[in-house]
Amino acid sequence: MVALRLSLLLVSFVTAVCANPVFRSLVAHEARQGVPSGFVAKGPAAPDTQLSLRIALVQSDTAGLEAALLDVSTPSSANYGNHLSKEEVEEFVKPSADSVAKVNEWLSSNGLKATTISPAGDWLSVSMPVKQANELLGADFTVFAHQDTGKEAVRTLSYSIPTALKGHLDLVHPTITFPNPRSILPVVSSPITSISNISSAAVPASCASQVTPACLQALYGIPTTRATQSSNGLGVSGFISQFANKADLKTFLGKFRTDVSSATTFALQTLDGGSNSQSASQAGVEANLDIQYTVGVATGVPTTFISVGNNFQDGDLEGFLDIINFLLGESNPPQVLTTSYGQDESTISSSLANQLCNAYSQLGARGVSILFASGDGGVSGSQSQQCTTFIPTFPSGCPFMTSVGATTGINPEKAATFSSGGFSNVFTKPSYQSTAVSNYLTALGSTNSGKFNKAGRGFPDVAAQGQNVQIVVGGRTEAVAGTSCSSPIFASVVSLLNDQLIAAGKKPLGFLNPFLYANPGAFNDITTGSNPGCNTNGFPTKAGWDPVTGLGTPNFAKLKAAAGL
Repeated sequence: MVALRLSLLLVSFVTAVCANPVFRSLVAHEARQGVPSGFVAKGPAAPDTQLSLRIALVQSDTAGLEAALLDVSTPSSANYGNHLSKEEVEEFVKPSADSVAKVNEWLSSNGLKATTISPAGDWLSVSMPVKQANELLGADFTVFAHQDTGKEAVRTLSYSIPTALKGHLDLVHPTITFPNPRSILPVVSSPITSISNISSAAVPASCASQVTPACLQALYGIPTTRATQSSNGLGVSGFISQFANKADLKTFLGKFRTDVSSATTFALQTLDGGSNSQSASQAGVEANLDIQYTVGVATGVPTTFISVGNNFQDGDLEGFLDIINFLLGESNPPQVLTTSYGQDESTISSSLANQLCNAYSQLGARGVSILFASGDGGVSGSQSQQCTTFIPTFPSGCPFMTSVGATTGINPEKAATFSSGGFSNVFTKPSYQSTAVSNYLTALGSTNSGKFNKAGRGFPDVAAQGQNVQIVVGGRTEAVAGTSCSSPIFASVVSLLNDQLIAAGKKPLGFLNPFLYANPGAFNDITTGSNPGCNTNGFPTKAGWDPVTGLGTPNFAKLKAAAGL
């Protein structure tokens, strides 16, 4: 035993001596102001606790990728629709050979070896004990506990990197980003009611209180005819062990889409140890909702449930980056991806938020429309909570995806009070929405002054029905509510437009926002309602874009005409 300790001490001494002196000078890299609300420090992390760290390298040309993305996504551009290939995107993203060499030299000189975990090589994974991480990063890794949930995490409030790696190493994660105490946001359920003996023919008359596919077809002019293009794909993200049940889908179609074969189903992909149990007791409300309102609305569009397990490679991002890297690694990812999960923007560092946002731009440049539910807390964030200033949600603040808010009722539709919306504290207002947002802020005047960032990217971009939505779980019909309903509904509209575009020999819509904001007349403008929170009435809806329902709900015929069909 003594000999073993001496051997370990010798290895530690040799590693320290051999470490390249060029990496000994550290410079502060990221820090946060104090411990996040709800967390308390319990004491220093044990020196031998193993940390699984992810290192993001500086990408070659993020500005060039953004320019290329907007070039192929803006209707007035000569390159509109000429989406980039996998290889072309990776050329923008891959770090320089110098960056790769320097970071690997730093790790190697400290006895460490990293594994590449992204298609373009811009993300690395490396493990090391707390003692070594504290030394290499000038950090103070501490055990923090969340007071309500009891969950513990080892984090630091600041860290540094070698001066020689400035401009080569973008960030280390998880360091200053804390776990999201609410986890990623699933749907908010309304009081559950059991409904029986509903016939498809009777649904349109009851749309004010029971939203079904037939209601959406009537409200938005969504076609019932079957899609024809097998190359057109719709992806549905699945997280936190939410499983999509095929028996429930069959029951749902048998009740609400009697014109569609009840044998219609979906494909499955898994990552991070994901699965899709078909046990009735494990049928997920969120997963069933997302599948039933894609398969059941985007008639005939090939739909894939992408189940992300809990063996995350991206730490506190809980699979959000993993699923994007997974799709970026595919030669033919789905043309539309809908995700009904999210979190408060304040839970992650701005550098990490930018990294994930840039990953969305990569998929967008390749012709993928990325849609997310905006959240269910009004102006108080992903869920209703106490606050003094408005809490934007993530990733809705990212300018390279489409955020979907919620409406309720008919004749007219109005904003659902829970529909999260506002302005990012991380991302600035993108050019495609500059006029729309400026017009709203002018009309808003001094209302809510000082409670939000007027220069931030505004969200949501669009909206769809999100209350009293009928789904089947465990063989029983239930009513649910949330922007989690709205995202798959709007995604289905996009997928049906893509089907017709591909059939006409045209390209799919890809990154949607420049097209959407260029065609505000293609939406049903919502001018009634608001999204209260933080002891305020939140933002009021107004004519045109607003941070409650965005541009409004879809008008399929007008969107089809805007797309040149």
